[in-house]
Amino acid sequence: MNDDLQHLKLLSIFHYVVAGMTALIGCFPLIHLAVGIAFLSGRIAPQPHHPEEIAFMGWLFTGIAGSMIIVMWSLAVVAFCAGRCLQAHRRRTFCLVVAGLECMLMPFGTVLGVFTIIILLRPSVQQLFSEQRDSSAAGL
Repeated sequence: MNDDLQHLKLLSIFHYVVAGMTALIGCFPLIHLAVGIAFLSGRIAPQPHHPEEIAFMGWLFTGIAGSMIIVMWSLAVVAFCAGRCLQAHRRRTFCLVVAGLECMLMPFGTVLGVFTIIILLRPSVQQLFSEQRDSSAAGL
């Protein structure tokens, strides 16, 4: 049981680290977003001028960069929330789903996701989460 508590504590810390790294990586497309906005505003106009091609490139840069930023920052927020849940021994199913999503974030997210799934599937950890759920339900 002591090992389980230590493992959950380490997993929560690593979730915070992966969340921070994911948020930082999610900032890189801001450069492409700025270029796309510059295309759309007319500040960047390659020669010769073809307004429809420039607008297409602007929307392409803006759309892809905006989508990547939203996805990466959303994954960072979800990973941070999973770290909080692991620390409090709550929402085991949510933590399992987030661990599966983190497997997309290679290489660190994959390793963290696999280890999180392995640890959360232990019967002793399942019991720890159910005890926490029962004690919080009794407090209502």
